[in-house]
Amino acid sequence: MSFRPSFAITRRRFIVLGLSLPIPLFVACSDDEPAAQQSAVSTAPSGPEAAASAPAPTSQPQLAATPACGDDDEPTIAQTEGPYFTPNSPERASLVEAGISGTRLTITGVVLNTNCQPIARALVDFWQCDNAGVYDNVGFKLRGHQFTDGQGLYQLTTIVPGIYTGRTRHIHVKVQAPNRPVLTTQLYFPNEPGNARDGIYNASLVLDDYQDTTGGTKTASFNFVLNA
Repeated sequence: MSFRPSFAITRRRFIVLGLSLPIPLFVACSDDEPAAQQSAVSTAPSGPEAAASAPAPTSQPQLAATPACGDDDEPTIAQTEGPYFTPNSPERASLVEAGISGTRLTITGVVLNTNCQPIARALVDFWQCDNAGVYDNVGFKLRGHQFTDGQGLYQLTTIVPGIYTGRTRHIHVKVQAPNRPVLTTQLYFPNEPGNARDGIYNASLVLDDYQDTTGGTKTASFNFVLNA
């Protein structure tokens, strides 16, 4: 934070599948700089007795138990900060506020260490451009940080970012375990035409389970693995 099924599935996917329960809510741009490095997350009854004590069938889908995750997956890779990071963003789990248009997006996930242990009170700081591909470099529109809960969980409510010349669609993020170095990286969207042309894009950073929900909103997930 070793199990490896016949179909290749990463620790990040395992945790997404196992922790699918609801979580409480919490300037026109140019190309980014070259890629940066991470700096200094009893026995059951049987026979007739068992039949008598078994719960009544339910139509609700049952979540599978979270599989044990392997210890051979790599930590989340670092990427460039880019020119538009603003420190001291407000603490908030939703970046959606008055005047912001675009498709609503909720991203959930866990911050883990390389032993697959969740990291409580990890800092997760997001920033992105708006629906038109413009960053707010004066205030804190579409910028904000939060801390993971006791199970390492975070949830972000935002919008799907726009696209600007030279880059594919992406969201910037910094992640930091308490008193540990900061991981700076970016999150990407699946099936974007610009992914193949973006020199910074990395497939390991694509959002998982990106899908439409009722009401025209989208959901996705991503787990960060830190050297912590």
